[in-house]
Amino acid sequence: MLQFPIWKKFSIILVCLMGVIFTLPNGFYQRVETANDARALVAAGEVETPELTADMAGWPSWAPSGLINLGLDLRGGAHILVEVQVEDVHAERLEGLWPEVRDVLRERRDTIGTIRRVETVPTELRVRIGETAGMSAALEAVQGLTRPLQTLTGATSRDYEVRAEGDQLVVTLSEAEKLATNNRTMEQSLEIIRRRVDETGTREPTIQRQGEDRILVQVPGIGSAEELIELLGQTAKLGFHGVERVTGDPDERPGGGNVIYPSLDEEGVYYIVTRRAIVSGEQLVDAQPSFDQNGLPAVTFRFNPAGARAFGQYTAENVGRPFAIVLDEEVVSAPRINEPIPGGSGIITGNFDIAESTRLAILLRAGALPAEIKVLEQRTIGPELGQDSIDAGRIACIVAFVAVLVFMALSYGLFGIFANIALILNVSLIFALLSIIGATLTLPGIAGIVLTIGMAVDANVLIFERIREELKRAKGPARAIELGYDKAFSAIIDANITTFIAAVILFAIGSGPVRGFSVTLGLGIMTSVFTALFVTRLFVTLWFDARKPKTVEV
Repeated sequence: MLQFPIWKKFSIILVCLMGVIFTLPNGFYQRVETANDARALVAAGEVETPELTADMAGWPSWAPSGLINLGLDLRGGAHILVEVQVEDVHAERLEGLWPEVRDVLRERRDTIGTIRRVETVPTELRVRIGETAGMSAALEAVQGLTRPLQTLTGATSRDYEVRAEGDQLVVTLSEAEKLATNNRTMEQSLEIIRRRVDETGTREPTIQRQGEDRILVQVPGIGSAEELIELLGQTAKLGFHGVERVTGDPDERPGGGNVIYPSLDEEGVYYIVTRRAIVSGEQLVDAQPSFDQNGLPAVTFRFNPAGARAFGQYTAENVGRPFAIVLDEEVVSAPRINEPIPGGSGIITGNFDIAESTRLAILLRAGALPAEIKVLEQRTIGPELGQDSIDAGRIACIVAFVAVLVFMALSYGLFGIFANIALILNVSLIFALLSIIGATLTLPGIAGIVLTIGMAVDANVLIFERIREELKRAKGPARAIELGYDKAFSAIIDANITTFIAAVILFAIGSGPVRGFSVTLGLGIMTSVFTALFVTRLFVTLWFDARKPKTVEV
């Protein structure tokens, strides 16, 4: 008959109550967000000031504090489109191959004569040999340095192409290796950009690849696009190099195997350092903002075991000589090695302020971008535009909500009022779930909620119409209501499963706004089925048990 077990009643009431409780913080969004940020600062080691204490007191610590993250179109923020200069990585690959090419050619000097590198475009490595008759031997030697590659078509290729042009031997990356290198570079760039943005504590950024060499970055809540570019624009390539000499002439020839870099702090001072780093930033495992012995901002760092061994060995062999800490082709500092440094840790000092040392530590922790990025498009979206979107979305929700409530009340009377109460709880459950999982609400997401409001009563319409049909067959009220719910069950489940499948597909293959719409639609489907099959049935059951009517009008 028409009745619920006690445990089921309490379970349904508990779920609805939890939905209301977890939705509540969104009604005090600014206050809760300020309190959350203040608690996060204190937890990170910030000294608790009266201002932070006042902010934390704005929302009780024992109450739920999860909020719906607002997307870029609602909250405002920064939007940039960058292009990764993948050609830089191709040039680095060839630069790294040169020592091996030089060594294997030297072994055949009696056949090929003298060898000399020829300066050319960065994407080619050219070597002039003295005896052109020995070109075939040179080609064979350099070919031995290449590795086979398996392409997607199944054809075998090699990572480098080697050819002869007159008395010059030319080495370039093969097309298959360029494609593989570009994919690796883009994946690494995406991951490093994501780490850098996450380090700032920004909620729910959008970071996705566009085309072959472009990346779209949208960060809600950040002050301006320039601030985002400043964070992402640096490649943050860190290296520790041996210092050959210091000069004031930027045009002085550094000599083979060396490069010349300007000093970051001393104007007119240039350092000639070894081209190859003693230890690279890739071997860095941690970097934190700190202060030096004079109380000035600095950055402490720590190497992995391999980097620590290389650094310790170099400092042990070069006591009394300086070494250069190079960041993005500028010498940050060049301290003298007073004693071996075996621990694999150290400190970077310079003319930093606290903000600069913090940003440098973030960049070093996130890792170096594999290539320089070029900004193609930048936009700063003001929060007032987002507020307009929120206001428009709120109006749309209210209008849709009121229209549905009036229609249900006029069409189904008391049963329609039960459905309306369930609809209010349905929207509350949607917001509660969005808050719990930390989803991002966008303008398309609001559209998904508006659509859910219309779809939410669809199941109730099926049930109520089925109850009407059973009443016309002279069934008793209790039996008619029970059959109405039972016989409408399969149609409700089938209809919502197909829509839910569409939402899952949108989430899987979509991105950005499409995902925002699919999330709210998917959650709305689940809460709609719950409220239609359980919440309204609970209301009807409680009413029927209390009144025990002889007849029912739907």
